[in-house]
Amino acid sequence: MKAIPKYRDVLNVIRQEIFDGKFASAGKFPSEEQLMRRFGVSRNTVRSALAELKRTGVLETRNGSGTYLSAAASRPVGTLGMIVPGMAMTEIFQQICGTFIRAARDAGYTTLCGGASSADPAIRTVQALRAAHDCAERRVAGVVFEPIELTENTAVTTTEVLSILRKARIPIVLIDRDVVVPPLRSAFDLVGIDNVRGGYRLATHLIENGARRIHVLCRPNSAPTCRKRAQGANLALLDHGIPAARGNYHEIDPRDGAAVRAMLRRFRPDAIMCCNDATAADLLVTLRALNVRVPEAIAVTGVDGLRYASIVTPSLTTIRQPCEEIARIALKMLLERIASPSLPPREILLDAELVVGQSTRNAAADDRAR
Repeated sequence: MKAIPKYRDVLNVIRQEIFDGKFASAGKFPSEEQLMRRFGVSRNTVRSALAELKRTGVLETRNGSGTYLSAAASRPVGTLGMIVPGMAMTEIFQQICGTFIRAARDAGYTTLCGGASSADPAIRTVQALRAAHDCAERRVAGVVFEPIELTENTAVTTTEVLSILRKARIPIVLIDRDVVVPPLRSAFDLVGIDNVRGGYRLATHLIENGARRIHVLCRPNSAPTCRKRAQGANLALLDHGIPAARGNYHEIDPRDGAAVRAMLRRFRPDAIMCCNDATAADLLVTLRALNVRVPEAIAVTGVDGLRYASIVTPSLTTIRQPCEEIARIALKMLLERIASPSLPPREILLDAELVVGQSTRNAAADDRAR
């Protein structure tokens, strides 16, 4: 059995005492020396425990003054809500939700999770609305919300969810994307990746591997993040002196062989950037059925960078989402929003790593060489 680090024992005792109200909210928190004497441990052990409490928003350091309880820690332990309709559709949200729930528990909160277990858009819509009502009825302290997508009435459902939560005066933090079309910004806090930069990075990689006719493919009713990735791709083409093809953004079902064939015949792309890895995986199956070789005839990329990217053939070139970081920042933003409702809307866009697979290896360059 793997040994539990000593700092975790110290951390658990201190955290429980904080939530039991054993420390004055306005007073300075015990010093490292005091905690070392109390627990009979090293300075590094105490620092590791305090660092975890600061990272989860329980403690805060004030320059030149010391360590204090944060505003979030001084309020009663409560319940947070998660409304994540995409949990059944995209694997990143499973990881984000799991990390959020664990981090919230470490901060003293339970989580009411309103995910969706169905790929049926009508059912997901009902579940999202039910989750919003549950959060309102339970009077949760705050909600993290992934705006719904891939449904016919995306805007209507999203507006109704937000209306339910705002009527109940529940603070909201959005994850992954905004509820308005870019470049507009809503009045809600938001944490996700920089999709323009991600699209730029993918397209630059494709260009360096010989691609010139780069197209973007998303499912119908996809999130506006896909358009941001297309913007990034077109910027990369512009910076490399390559004119972007007209009509290089497509909303079609990647499993629809006839639609994919028509797109290939009309535009003759040598690279297709898909809105996520699941879409790219479906496209690979369709291209195989059409006898289109990847990457020899066409390069394919995804976005997310989790399990899908490594198990498909060929392995996908993708952008890896920093899921754990997204979850932890979302929690921190939500606790800050709960403590200070009048803060201006904030947007945190994280960098995302390019992961190169076999789906983009010298596709167009090989084709031209023949």
